Amino acid sequence: MLIAFEGGEATGKSTQAARLAERLDAVLTREPGGTAIGSRIRALVLDPANRELADRAEALLMAADRAQHVAEVIRPALDAGRTVVTDRFAGSSLAYQSYGRGLPLAEVEHLSRWATDGVWPDLVVLLDVPEAVAEARLGTERDRMEEVGDGFHQRVAAGFRALAAADPERWTVVDGTGSPDEVAKRVWATVADRIGVTS
Repeated sequence: MLIAFEGGEATGKSTQAARLAERLDAVLTREPGGTAIGSRIRALVLDPANRELADRAEALLMAADRAQHVAEVIRPALDAGRTVVTDRFAGSSLAYQSYGRGLPLAEVEHLSRWATDGVWPDLVVLLDVPEAVAEARLGTERDRMEEVGDGFHQRVAAGFRALAAADPERWTVVDGTGSPDEVAKRVWATVADRIGVTS
């Protein structure tokens, strides 16, 4: 199965994705940047020098990263019978490029589904933290996405919550506050329940 971790900046996705992947003996990957080509796209998208990058160009770059990611990493692993845990997937495009940037939700979803050639998460774990907590975790050195103001990150967070509410069978929301160990326990409790494991 494919399990995706989603959430805004500094919600703990990378830490918790790695912990869950280890516990499930799953393939761990991320977006953007889960492939060599994707790493170059990631550098382009996150470089603060590229502030003039158009919203639609950003959406297309993220879709290109996802297409390469699925073709090179995710689909081969799934075909080999492995579980894959990814730090971000299509939910991030919907939250960031639609709710955050204002691009049409249906168009961004269509673009992502086309890019993945039908691959879609079986389970999405949304790590939700208050804005003040995320802000404190971020620090001062910020990439192009982290530094966006004008209520962008509030819209993204609201978007994630709306996506989770609209698809409760696929999405589960986990409180991302507290220590990594505390969050990992919450993540495991909900994931184990969803996928039917007890250990």
